[in-house]
Amino acid sequence: MYIFSRRAREILRAVVQDYISTAEPVSSKAIAFGHGLRVSPATIRNIMAELESEGFLAQPHTSAGRVPTDRGFRFYVDSLLELEEPGKGDKDILKKSCDKARTVEDILTETTKALSRLTSCAGLMFMPRKDDFVIKHISFIPIDRANLMVVLVSSLGMAQTKLIRMDAETGKLDFDKVSGYLNSVAKGLTITELRATIVTEMNNEKNLYNELLKKALSLGGMVFQLNSRPGENSLYVEGKFNMLDQPEFRDDFERMKKLFAAFEQKGLLLKVLDKSMEENGIHVFLGSESAIEEFEGLSFVVAPYGSDGETLGTLGVVGPVRMNYSKIVPLVDYTAGLLSKVF
Repeated sequence: MYIFSRRAREILRAVVQDYISTAEPVSSKAIAFGHGLRVSPATIRNIMAELESEGFLAQPHTSAGRVPTDRGFRFYVDSLLELEEPGKGDKDILKKSCDKARTVEDILTETTKALSRLTSCAGLMFMPRKDDFVIKHISFIPIDRANLMVVLVSSLGMAQTKLIRMDAETGKLDFDKVSGYLNSVAKGLTITELRATIVTEMNNEKNLYNELLKKALSLGGMVFQLNSRPGENSLYVEGKFNMLDQPEFRDDFERMKKLFAAFEQKGLLLKVLDKSMEENGIHVFLGSESAIEEFEGLSFVVAPYGSDGETLGTLGVVGPVRMNYSKIVPLVDYTAGLLSKVF
């Protein structure tokens, strides 16, 4: 295990900071004259060579300066990072995106866009559509003779819709009365609890004497199929084209194609985002640590958000490993705190 001296830590920090700013290999002269370390270029070269041999730095070309490796970035993030408090202007932008007057979908979308703009990375927002969210209201909207739209609103304001096929008998129902009954039963329950309630009520023979009740429960059974799987997850990705401005990607068309294809495969992103929901606090995942080839050269800064001790989702940004962690980590952390207060 490599033991860092004070000078080695200072030089690694300086190399990472300069590389973040310039996207170019960093020379010993740049470190000597740009950071006030009071160390000669020769001494700096020796320490940089030592850091390279330990895998913290790499030299892209002979006689070129050094660049941090993923191992170097990991040590920097874990041990050397100095965080910057978000400015008032940035905080105001994020607060506006979390305006409680908005719908949940609008809050998630606008907050993701705001994070993307402020960080020049792609913004990510994830909220699992769980079967255990609390029901606020159920509505039935006939589309035509054969199709019925069901709108389910959660206590958070998140709406889900489902289209079901109607037979002739179902089409004759008074949907206002049916929804009124189901709302009286469902309000305050989770979807899982409502399914169980419907099963219990349908098995209760005395309820069969009430024709409306019988039909309402039958329709409820169709909507909340007892063997159905949880709904799809909500994953918002904004600002993907910010990647085009990054020198790591803009001149590599093939790499950009693979990257954008990976963004379209939501399952790949969810593999990374799921990790941050397992424990509290902010997380930095380097692409090479994800074991997903498409994310090589990328870094994720993500944090969970929630309410009353329950994690509702996760948010963050994805960009080049050479991102400004000092600014981005506090912004993501601040945004997670805002959303936790909103929900």
